[in-house]
Amino acid sequence: MALNCGIVGLPNVGKSTLFSAITAAPAEAANYPFCTIDPNVGIVEVPDKRLDQITEYIVPQKIIPTVIEFVDIAGLVKGASKGEGLGNKFLANIREVNAIVHVVRCFENDNIVHVEGSIDPLRDIATIEMELAFADLESVQKRREKNIKATRSADKKVAEEAKILEGLLSRLEKHLDEGKPARSIEMSEPEKEASKGIQLITSKKVLYCCNVDEDSAADGNKYVDLVRKHAAENDSEMIFISAQVESEISSLETKEERSEFLSDLGLKESGLDKLVKAAYKLLNLNTYFTAGEKEVRAWTFKNGFTAPQCAGVIHTDFERGFIKAEIYHCEDLFTHKNEAAIKDAGKVRMEGKEYIMKDGDVCHFRFNV
Repeated sequence: MALNCGIVGLPNVGKSTLFSAITAAPAEAANYPFCTIDPNVGIVEVPDKRLDQITEYIVPQKIIPTVIEFVDIAGLVKGASKGEGLGNKFLANIREVNAIVHVVRCFENDNIVHVEGSIDPLRDIATIEMELAFADLESVQKRREKNIKATRSADKKVAEEAKILEGLLSRLEKHLDEGKPARSIEMSEPEKEASKGIQLITSKKVLYCCNVDEDSAADGNKYVDLVRKHAAENDSEMIFISAQVESEISSLETKEERSEFLSDLGLKESGLDKLVKAAYKLLNLNTYFTAGEKEVRAWTFKNGFTAPQCAGVIHTDFERGFIKAEIYHCEDLFTHKNEAAIKDAGKVRMEGKEYIMKDGDVCHFRFNV
């Protein structure tokens, strides 16, 4: 299951610096607006200590962590939806991602210009969200034009579905025109079904990422407090990271050096760890493992997936021909040290099609196609 997040924000908030640090990819970063012209894409291994622990007891030929993709979108400005700055050329890139990481400047530095001339994270958030809402408004208006024809279709089913969609589009148009995100509008079950074909940017989950200075990396600051309150009021997640600190961490060669550096700053984990955990929580994702002599591998799945659905994450044939799943939890391995001891302790289970997978399950799927 591919997981990707689009990184958005105003120019000079630290997006590209953060992107370069967490992906170790050389995204261009400079002290002027619009230095990111094409969307940079970086694939990051998801840090998971459990994967390392599993390989202590089951030694494989290779270890394969799950990954997350970050897309660094060019800085948006007021009027972007109408063509200001680099215009809405890059908004299409945001429509393709699972979630939006909205980087907000929460640090003061006279040497780094702010496009609005002052530090105000809530104003900056409102600017970006207004532009995304206006971009969606244009999409909804175009969709309504096409949908009106469908309401007059001779096919009753097509006409009924189009009428349901028309009611939703009408409400969405008014909602977006007021600068409100699509995710904040309530939908009936038929409307949810009808809306599946509409790719609206503002319907996506948002993770606010406050970029702070090094002195605020451990405890945040007054700007972070403002964003935290805003996120809570809007059913979103919030973290704070110092792009400057992450940049320094990415230049260190060993885990020991990185751990020592973090400890000196009073940090328990890197910004990448915080970002990935928050993204998983935001999107309601979990991890299960497959383990054997050839490979130990992590797999991402949605909370609530059944065993066959999780098997389908590996290959559709696994889901189609699912028979049973042999499962134990990774904590059982950490306790009993090997699979034979886990079986002796009665911790290995055979689960069927109705089993709801748990975060940390270690599985062997039986299937026939």
